[in-house]
Amino acid sequence: MKFLKRRQNLGESVLTFRLWRFTGSAILNLFIFILLTAYLAPLSYMFATSLKSPEQVSAGVMAPLYPATYLTYAYQDVKYSVMEVPTANGVQQWALVNKYRTYSEFVDPQNPDGGLIHWNGNWRTLKKVYVFSLAFEAFKQWQQANLPLGLLNTLIVITITEIGVLATSIAVAYGFSRFRIPGGRWLFFLLIATILIPDSITMVPTYITYANILHVWLPQQSYLDFSFPVPWNWLPLIAPHFFSSALFVFLLRQNFLSIPRDLDEAAMLDGAGPLRILIQIIMPQSIPVITTVAMLHFFYIWNEFRISSLYLGTNMDLWLLAPRLQRGGTMSFNLSPEPGIQAGALVLMIVPVLVLLVLQRFFMTDMVVTGLEK
Repeated sequence: MKFLKRRQNLGESVLTFRLWRFTGSAILNLFIFILLTAYLAPLSYMFATSLKSPEQVSAGVMAPLYPATYLTYAYQDVKYSVMEVPTANGVQQWALVNKYRTYSEFVDPQNPDGGLIHWNGNWRTLKKVYVFSLAFEAFKQWQQANLPLGLLNTLIVITITEIGVLATSIAVAYGFSRFRIPGGRWLFFLLIATILIPDSITMVPTYITYANILHVWLPQQSYLDFSFPVPWNWLPLIAPHFFSSALFVFLLRQNFLSIPRDLDEAAMLDGAGPLRILIQIIMPQSIPVITTVAMLHFFYIWNEFRISSLYLGTNMDLWLLAPRLQRGGTMSFNLSPEPGIQAGALVLMIVPVLVLLVLQRFFMTDMVVTGLEK
């Protein structure tokens, strides 16, 4: 009897534990979902605004949040807006024909032969009837704002600097992780210490160096000169990335140290040199961290505004995407853009999020190489 009672109590405890674990997981998932919804709400609203017509955007709170257009009805070859009119028989959808201060005249689209309907009240308090509709006027303004050129400039700078920063950072990290360098430990600490220096401190000395010492990088004439592989004005944006990045070197070095040296020694027995070991042994096992470094650099250049604004000035032909989006309303557009056009332009800034979603599996999952799980 005691055994059965003890077994029953044990079953109730297991059931209670499972129920609590399910409830706790549900509450945690609900909290994460609410947090994610709040975080993505501005992005969703911006994307929805970019698909709205200018009339809907100007309507403000009177229009729905989703992209839509107000319904119209042609009466005697003239289009009139369909309104939601409260009546004794409920809310009716009638087309507003004549507008007056104290009353208005409508026509019923379901019974146009019935003539005009007299309604007492202020027509301004009525809401228009909207139907779901996508408008692409905002994206048609990309060419006017010259956003394709800004996108092309950004992709060119990203491609060139991506090659430079990856090549140099991988080489420096490989040297710190695999070779005995006199004072290498202190050199590495000095390199990491440069991360603590804000960019605003080095901006003015760097600009003076470019302007006074390397003045050839800042020509008086500012235009696209394709006699050189890249425009001279882009060199201050590109050249520094060919000297590695302290943060990227730190990330890569820590990953390289986790790779067993036994693999290096085995490759050396097969006659492999340091460069071959790096390319065939180290890098294939470091795909996640290399992808992460490449993505971080991509995000940095994609959102870069301050440095490019400093060196490119008013030369709009060389602007990257971020400065063009920031200043497009006053310098690229002929007129001040409407909120829908601005939202349509800012949709381009969603690209890093899409890149993150596509490449996340490269750095969110572990790599299993040669039977060793890292």
